[in-house]
Amino acid sequence: MGVSENARLVLEKRYLIKDADGKAIESVDGMFQRVAGAIAASDLLHDKNADVERTKKTFYDMMTNLEFLPNSPTLMNAGRPLGQLSACFVLPVEDSMDEIFEAIKQAALIHKSGGGTGFSFSRLRQKGSTVNSTGGVASGPISFMKVFNMATEAVKQGGTRRGANMGILRVDHPDILEFIDCKSNNSEINNFNISVGLTEKFMNAVESGGDYELVDPHTRKVVQKLRARDVFERIVDAAWRNGEPGIIFLDRLNRDNIVPSQGEIESTNPCGEQPLLPYESCNLGSINLTKMLKEEDGVYSFDWKKLERTAKDAVHFLDNVIDANKYPLENIDRVTKQTRKIGLGVMGWADSLLRMGIPYNSQEAVALGEKVMKFITACGREESAALAVQRGAFPLFEESILPQDTPQRNGTISTIAPTGTLSIIAGCSSGVEPVFGYVFIRNIMDGTEMVEVNPILREELEKRGLYSEGLMRRIAKEGTIAHIEELPEDLRRVFVSAHDISPEDHIRMQAAFQRGTDNAVSKTVNFRHDATREEVAEVYSLAFHLGCKGVTIYRDGSRSEQVLNIGKVNKEGEGKEPQDGAAAPIVPRPRPDLVQGVTERMQIGCGNLYVTVNYDDKGICEVFTNTGKAGGCPSQSEATARLVSISLRSGIDVKTIVNQLRGIRCPSTIRQPGLKCTSCPDAIARVIEKVWNQQVEQGHWKEFAPPAPKPRGTVDIAGRMHFCPECGAKLEHEGGCVTCRQCGYSHCS
Repeated sequence: MGVSENARLVLEKRYLIKDADGKAIESVDGMFQRVAGAIAASDLLHDKNADVERTKKTFYDMMTNLEFLPNSPTLMNAGRPLGQLSACFVLPVEDSMDEIFEAIKQAALIHKSGGGTGFSFSRLRQKGSTVNSTGGVASGPISFMKVFNMATEAVKQGGTRRGANMGILRVDHPDILEFIDCKSNNSEINNFNISVGLTEKFMNAVESGGDYELVDPHTRKVVQKLRARDVFERIVDAAWRNGEPGIIFLDRLNRDNIVPSQGEIESTNPCGEQPLLPYESCNLGSINLTKMLKEEDGVYSFDWKKLERTAKDAVHFLDNVIDANKYPLENIDRVTKQTRKIGLGVMGWADSLLRMGIPYNSQEAVALGEKVMKFITACGREESAALAVQRGAFPLFEESILPQDTPQRNGTISTIAPTGTLSIIAGCSSGVEPVFGYVFIRNIMDGTEMVEVNPILREELEKRGLYSEGLMRRIAKEGTIAHIEELPEDLRRVFVSAHDISPEDHIRMQAAFQRGTDNAVSKTVNFRHDATREEVAEVYSLAFHLGCKGVTIYRDGSRSEQVLNIGKVNKEGEGKEPQDGAAAPIVPRPRPDLVQGVTERMQIGCGNLYVTVNYDDKGICEVFTNTGKAGGCPSQSEATARLVSISLRSGIDVKTIVNQLRGIRCPSTIRQPGLKCTSCPDAIARVIEKVWNQQVEQGHWKEFAPPAPKPRGTVDIAGRMHFCPECGAKLEHEGGCVTCRQCGYSHCS
């Protein structure tokens, strides 16, 4: 099995079965055996004499050869007690208090099981409208989105996968302007991606310069008219500012709604690529296109027979997932099996183009992308028809818009989903995205650095005698080889990165894959930091005209709200003026050579904790802890003390730090009533506050002095989505999501 060391680490951290102490007790091979066996067993539901061992081997080989991988919940949960295998779900949000909070409860159960949820808030009456049952006024969709957000925050604290949400509001809802700006502060509604649901009528009014109507969803009456172009520009401005909201084209989603008799499609999953009816789930998987290549005399091309075989085996696998799945709600089980939608997609597209020597931003690549995806969907349809002969068509087939002469097992076949973590496991580029960066500098725990190079680029450079570590470090610093003139032109033309590609070429590739995809294509259009609002507007218009179903954009650096200097560190004493819109680093002041201090013994639940608080003429500058002979939590106490120390020397006020630490409870203190503190952090906070108050009383410092002014462009760390919250590496914005290629963190999973 050819998984990389990085892939192995990601699997151990996020996928393999662990014991009570968090230690992996399952091998990578064991995981694939577990998944293959659990999914193959579904064959017995349709044929008691099915050769399950043969099917298991087919599925096992396909995964271990890294030719196909299912979505993360399937890898994590197949063959385990939880058994929840779907990535995402869509829930309805109706216009009553009971139904709103029922949706919140259902979402909590889904998040607990490891899934994400999509919602349309378009049925909720506008803010300020009358509620007849109570005589009060409605608070509007955005206020309820905040309630959903808080519920997600509470549930995800104890989960292994973060609860991700998609919130959608129709462009003709009366509260649309508030919705467009509801994430202007990234620390609010931070468990949601948001998208505006655009209509053909609205887009036509944008282009003609006309007005459009806002309709009260409760009364269905027109309440206002707005100039469409003004609203469109407001959406563009918000997306340019920080990447949200995205847009989806509702009429196009419903044009391809295979069972319109069951209602309208109003929402998608959190990454925007799987339109679903209420209570439907998405069961996804991706073919690694780099494994579908063949090589003859140094020339690479697609092995169409292998691609056909893999696509058909993958459809068999995903249909079995629907039956093997243990759904979190009975309604979801029933509705999902009514249409049996699956979403087979791809990853490794950019790497495949590199192998074939085709530039991503070329018409040749666009044409080939459309051909590949149409081929996969057609092969999948053939397999679905064959499964329908054996197992029966999906129950709502006769109500569907599909050709009635060829019964199908699955309502939809194909979806291009983000494959951030899966592509790390498979060792290939993500989804249909271009390569984000060709060289990364990985920090090792002993303080050394390791240069990681895209294997295809490395192979090509070594073949031409051009490889050197110095060159790799230069590429890592610049993020691209486009401007390294000493490299051959043909190399620079083919090995383009995300920011070398024009936004228009991003959209043309998305549209090409959309033409061969049943559902939708998850892709991020990456803009350079200096991109203009006009360029964003042009991309949205082009997406509309080329038939895309939605668009997500990200302008480099537009969410760089990190308050720590994680990138290049300035030499001591140097300052660096940030560019407009970029965050300025906060550099902690050096530790003074001479300090005064106080040490106090605090009784905690597991013994004594000695807390030392040191200060100079500017205030408290550091905190140390030591545990007594009875033990305690020395590593956690030390970590708390270190973080407090660096925060104090970074200008964060004492009161804020104390308020964050006070009241944290440890189980050991609950068993011993009468203690003066509730945990080690609480003890640290009490000593800090005591020392501060003593110094204030003696006139040394002003009481709870305000924090130092934040540098321009810096905001609360809660909104940070530019650097990985787990390892600090730079995140990649792609596939409608964000992923860390270093540790496997994904905002959507």
